[in-house]
Amino acid sequence: MNKVKFIDLFAGIGGLRIGFEEAFKNNGLSTECVLTSEIKPYANKTLKHNFKHNLFVGDIFKVNVNDIPDFDFLLAGFPCQPFSSGGKRLGFLDTRGTLFFEIERILRTKKPKGFILENVEGIVRHDLENKNDNIGRTLKTILHVLEQELNYKVSWDVFDSVNFGLPQSRKRVFIVGIKNDEVNLGNFETSYSVFKEIMEKNLPPLNTAFVKKLLDHYTIDELYGKSIKDKRGGRNNIHSWDIELKGAVSKEQNVILNKLFKARRQKRWAKEIGIDWMDGMPLTLDQIKTFHNSDNLKELLDDLVKKGYLKYEHPKGLIQEYTLDGIRKYRSYDVRKPKGYNIVTGKLSFEINKILDPESIAPTLVATDVLRLAVPDNNGLRRLTIREGLRLFGFPEWFNIPEAVSENEAFDLLGNTVAVPVVYAIAQRVADKCKVESYSTESLTPVCAS
Repeated sequence: MNKVKFIDLFAGIGGLRIGFEEAFKNNGLSTECVLTSEIKPYANKTLKHNFKHNLFVGDIFKVNVNDIPDFDFLLAGFPCQPFSSGGKRLGFLDTRGTLFFEIERILRTKKPKGFILENVEGIVRHDLENKNDNIGRTLKTILHVLEQELNYKVSWDVFDSVNFGLPQSRKRVFIVGIKNDEVNLGNFETSYSVFKEIMEKNLPPLNTAFVKKLLDHYTIDELYGKSIKDKRGGRNNIHSWDIELKGAVSKEQNVILNKLFKARRQKRWAKEIGIDWMDGMPLTLDQIKTFHNSDNLKELLDDLVKKGYLKYEHPKGLIQEYTLDGIRKYRSYDVRKPKGYNIVTGKLSFEINKILDPESIAPTLVATDVLRLAVPDNNGLRRLTIREGLRLFGFPEWFNIPEAVSENEAFDLLGNTVAVPVVYAIAQRVADKCKVESYSTESLTPVCAS
């Protein structure tokens, strides 16, 4: 059978490839990956474990475009980078030094039939010229290059994986182009699922002091969907003081902490302290007395500092430095201002920061904190498994991350991958445009239908 040839750039663990190949297969078109590019070593181990490769390269910057075999489609989940000149000058030169430039130079030279590109949702409004604009200069530059300079019919949109049968909300931009006709990216059929549908069952629970504290204060059902962080609140949040993680907390101290973590965000304190507002400022004893007063308030606060629930610190002022690259802004302690009491820990300070609800969906998996997700199982809590992580992205059961890749590395890969069913749905639309119309002895590639 005729083959649709493609290349897979910034391949990750191959999510774009799987969705693309399956969609074309279901349309009666066989595929062949003629080049894969990925620089992360443990991603390479995973790719080589799961796929056959005609040509496998690392850094695409180092590849001579003339050494790339001819192909029909380019797939790329390229990282977002800001473009030069503030995006004011559209065109080829604006993309130099960015990873999109590597895509551009290959498309410009090889002139394939089309492409599927994926990126984070934030690229849509990145580098806005006016705050009311729908898209920023970065995306405008990309679209200008693809449409006006490279002559592709381009369509794009933001898609959420939760609408494609996955129990995870993950919003990503897909940009699709072919030479002779625009691909319709609207009106996809939706389907939904919840986490319990992809859960593994009866696995060993965590047996740590932290988990024991949680289970001493809450039942498993009460923990469903809860977040654990000290700098936020709400009905679905548990604070370290709620489980007395760092030591005993009296009822009044609990009240003080709950009042303080809300009050420290109020803008009026910034003006009174004399700093630019920030999300969480240390408040002095006198400031705290305005919303909670008792005869032994200082003693109660100092005890919370000693146990580690609070810290006693100077407020942080906003510093602006002018450099050759522009204005650098950062926060630094202003020792001229009086010290105050502040909440200590953020969400990454705890071994668990989110407990999944089997009857709901998972949050967007992010590489930095996916290992801090917990799953209720058999009246205990355990880590999310790698298989569950793969299922949250719609990877088929035959796909495996090899033992040579550590758990930390595996979840780093998952935190940066694509939702396969979304790719499949989009690639189906592309495949519809590329039914084989004719063969010849001179060309064995399909002709895209207009």
